[in-house]
Amino acid sequence: MPIENERKFVLRNDVELEKRLAQAPGVTRSLMLQAYLDAPGLRLRAIETAGSMRHIFSYKRPVEGQVVEIETDLDEADFRRLWKTKRESLQKVRYSWPDGRYRWDIDFFKTANGRTYFVLAEVEMPEHQEIPPPVPTSLAPYLLGLASNGDPRFTSKRLADPAHAEALLREIVERGSVS
Repeated sequence: MPIENERKFVLRNDVELEKRLAQAPGVTRSLMLQAYLDAPGLRLRAIETAGSMRHIFSYKRPVEGQVVEIETDLDEADFRRLWKTKRESLQKVRYSWPDGRYRWDIDFFKTANGRTYFVLAEVEMPEHQEIPPPVPTSLAPYLLGLASNGDPRFTSKRLADPAHAEALLREIVERGSVS
């Protein structure tokens, strides 16, 4: 069973961070279009990486305290058909790299005109690990805090709404803490 075990870190929105990640060796850049369908846990993704495009259908659901995530490639024509039934949708640029036992993904949530409105780092951990590793030193200057495990305010589906994401970021900055 494919168990997702990730933790999320809120980062300060800074154009320098995205520039640094884009130039960092071993870091992969992907453009993602993502949409949620009318049934819980169902989503679509179009991911462009290094000129190659993938279309993915996924099911993501909490089960007995863990998150099961099943993904399968989807034909582009089927992707386009299903895209017409979407509810929430978003666009983000993701920078990813392996780090020993972990995988880091930094998502820059974008408006339709390309403006970044929220930045979220995720670390994918081994299935039974509960305590996340510290953020890489390259991210430390941008760190605003660690989101509580399972905090619904930080799901991509919620962050697809720029008004929610920007209000959440203002609240975090004003309070000086994520929780």
